[in-house]
Amino acid sequence: MRGDSAYAIFIGFGVIWVAIGIAAVIALLKADNQPIRIGKWGLLVAIPSFLPILIALIVGAILSRQM
Repeated sequence: MRGDSAYAIFIGFGVIWVAIGIAAVIALLKADNQPIRIGKWGLLVAIPSFLPILIALIVGAILSRQM
């Protein structure tokens, strides 16, 4: 259980960096007065990108609870 805190810190920093990246993209789009829209092509790219990560995290959480 003691080693889990290192993974939690690592994942926490990863979440922070992703949030900073999303905020930077939004700031760049708003600087050019571009409307922020997510269409079907955006979802077509986003879903396959995040789905494996989400599945891996769920499986890891389930397997770590069984040990």
